[in-house]
Amino acid sequence: MIKIIISSTFLLCCISLSAQKPSTIAFYNVENLFDTIDGTNDDAEFLPSAKNAWNSIRYMEKLKHIREVLNTAEKPLIAGFCEIENADVVRDIYMNQKDFKSYALVHHDSKDARGIDVAMIYDKSKLTLVSDGIIRFVLPGDSLPSSRDILWAKFKYKKEMLFVMVNHWPSRRSGTDVSEAKRVKAAECADRFIDSLMKQDQYVKIIFMGDLNDYPSDKAPKIIESKLTPMILKSSGEFGGTYNYQGQWEIMDHIFVSTGLNAGKIKVVPSSGKIYSPAFLLDKYKGNIVPFRTYGGANYLGGYSDHLPVSISISLK
Repeated sequence: MIKIIISSTFLLCCISLSAQKPSTIAFYNVENLFDTIDGTNDDAEFLPSAKNAWNSIRYMEKLKHIREVLNTAEKPLIAGFCEIENADVVRDIYMNQKDFKSYALVHHDSKDARGIDVAMIYDKSKLTLVSDGIIRFVLPGDSLPSSRDILWAKFKYKKEMLFVMVNHWPSRRSGTDVSEAKRVKAAECADRFIDSLMKQDQYVKIIFMGDLNDYPSDKAPKIIESKLTPMILKSSGEFGGTYNYQGQWEIMDHIFVSTGLNAGKIKVVPSSGKIYSPAFLLDKYKGNIVPFRTYGGANYLGGYSDHLPVSISISLK
């Protein structure tokens, strides 16, 4: 009897150890991750000589903050970023960092006037990058591309493929109604790409993430929702949103997944959408709790970002 109990306990331990913990897929608008070097893009406000006094000390502090967020998200299998100046600033997040040595980068320069790009990093010890590229589009009223590209990457895990798309859609700066057509254009281009993948394989695995500068109920995100399932909901976080505007929390940072992620070696964990809001990411402004950002106007606050990070969990078998 004693031998049977010992054997059963040992078997249970082995099963427990062999079960892999779910992996995190994260997205984070890092709010103006610029280096301190004067480049060919419009980066004048983020130089040591500018009114923002953006220097090496502040830059290194910003990188440290992003690493802290990645650690809080349990070192994501894939992390998408927006508001990054170039490939080098993303490499500076993880290069020569013992805890992040298994990461590699996917990035392409966009045609954005300020040089603002999107990027993703991934754990190359678990995933193989098969191919990557961009979806580039011309906004209504323009004759040449002038916005952030949509970045995509195709990864291989064992014999299965996973497509990941990172977005940063046009802002609302010119007014919500005036600018909506620009975000609809981005959504339509993303939708065509998604549709092309689904025509090749109805069970294709797609993770779509980004700062869409729109709320879930808006027209452009609804175009994506017609093909993919939204994972970031009001119930995903303590405040019901990722961005605070005039005291109101709203979801601007989204993750969608395809139904192909419901089965196979790579599976999404149901209802795993999460908006991170630990105390260190928060601040108070005019009596409201808001994201703890790097700058308030030209005043250096030393915070993290004006957006909260989001994530989902996937299981790898």
